[in-house]
Amino acid sequence: MAYLQLSDVHVHYPVKTGWGATRRVVRAVDGVSLALEKGETLGLVGESGCGKSSLSRAVMQLQPVTSGSIELEGELITALPARALRRRRTDFQMVFQDPYASLNPRFTIYNTLLEALTRRSPLKRSEREEAVAQLMLRVGLSPEHMHKYPHEFSGGQRQRVAIARAIAPQPKLLLADEPVSALDVSIRGQILNLLLKLKRELGLTMLFISHDLLVVHHVADRIAVMQRGRIVECGDAEQVFAHPQHPYTQQLLSAVPKL
Repeated sequence: MAYLQLSDVHVHYPVKTGWGATRRVVRAVDGVSLALEKGETLGLVGESGCGKSSLSRAVMQLQPVTSGSIELEGELITALPARALRRRRTDFQMVFQDPYASLNPRFTIYNTLLEALTRRSPLKRSEREEAVAQLMLRVGLSPEHMHKYPHEFSGGQRQRVAIARAIAPQPKLLLADEPVSALDVSIRGQILNLLLKLKRELGLTMLFISHDLLVVHHVADRIAVMQRGRIVECGDAEQVFAHPQHPYTQQLLSAVPKL
């Protein structure tokens, strides 16, 4: 049994006229079936607007599916009631593209991480600061800055905070939606290596989303190529990169800069 199983998932957005009537439907995700095995990293790649983020939000149940099903460890999460879903969500967390927009600007880093840490189990008052400090050290941040606010950090540091918040509830599945696209080129490698390190140490299963084939090739065991809401090619990362079968995959690879 696959750890994460997506079966014929559709996510459609109705487009309304000024009078409120539905004029047409945008098929952001149009019949996607994917399986992730426990401990693997699946890279989902495609151009902007192809439906990658809509699919990741559907997996997180931040966006309801129009039809189809999503199972995690054999449990149908698309059918869970709200309360049961909140309890289950500690097992799957997400790192968003924009680290500044995903952090509450009114919360210090301490409050942000403490809230995430206590989602799994409560902490005694005497344990809280040490737990936050250890979490910051794990993602390469200095604990002495825990009482600062997000705007006082650089983009790379904010993304480290976002990653720390995602791993704080001890999830089994991590969704990374374009986690380095908003960062400087010099910082991207550091964040990618951090994600790989955490995956090994914590035994995570990861769905890594990007429009950059080079980035996906660096982190993924398998690659799924998405075009216009559908998966057009899926296979071993090395095989897809070396011998692409679909014309769209070949087109993406031809656009990769070469020295």
